[in-house]
Amino acid sequence: MSRPEPHKRARDMVRDSLLEERFTALWRRCLLPGASSDARAIWSLLVQHYSEPHRFYHDREHLAHCLDELDLAATLVAHPDQVEMAIWFHDVINEPGANDNEQRSADFFRGLGGTLFDTEFANAVTDLILVTTHREAPSIPDQCFICDIDLASFGCPWECFLRDSSAVKAEFSGTEEEYYRGKEAFLRAMLDRSRIFLTDFFNRRYEQQARENIGRLLDMMGKRND
Repeated sequence: MSRPEPHKRARDMVRDSLLEERFTALWRRCLLPGASSDARAIWSLLVQHYSEPHRFYHDREHLAHCLDELDLAATLVAHPDQVEMAIWFHDVINEPGANDNEQRSADFFRGLGGTLFDTEFANAVTDLILVTTHREAPSIPDQCFICDIDLASFGCPWECFLRDSSAVKAEFSGTEEEYYRGKEAFLRAMLDRSRIFLTDFFNRRYEQQARENIGRLLDMMGKRND
């Protein structure tokens, strides 16, 4: 495997430094008064998970993208610290082929912060992590925002969307046929929704492009055996 180019290594170092600063600040300000916790040790645990070698999409770059999307809508989110904490942990457990990664990610957060944060805060973060299964459309506004943030890459330009789709495929542990069967079902379920993006903010930004991207990818998938 070729080594990353120097400019990419430098960019990643800057990104990771900014991510560390942002996470540790969030962790510290959300602690209960008098609670003691080593925020940098928690950050190190996150880095270990998000640096796992099988991650091609659900990595620190995905985290950075989600945080950028949160910043775009921060003034519209009712509880931005809750949503941001959930973003940091929503993919911390990512076992290829497992169907309970979100639950295990929520449990991971609970295990680290269950006694360090206000009960209402911890419960809200847990619920926000769990809705990123995207199995059901939530009705609570902040839960709608995190779902939209997690899917925001569906609305990026075609080249970016295709690159992300390839990265997601690279994480899949099953057969190619299993991947395409599951992927097609998921994409068609997205298109069958009246809205892919639940909030007006992200719907206006990404809905049209996301539908075009998904339709184009489904066409490509349908022609792969022609």
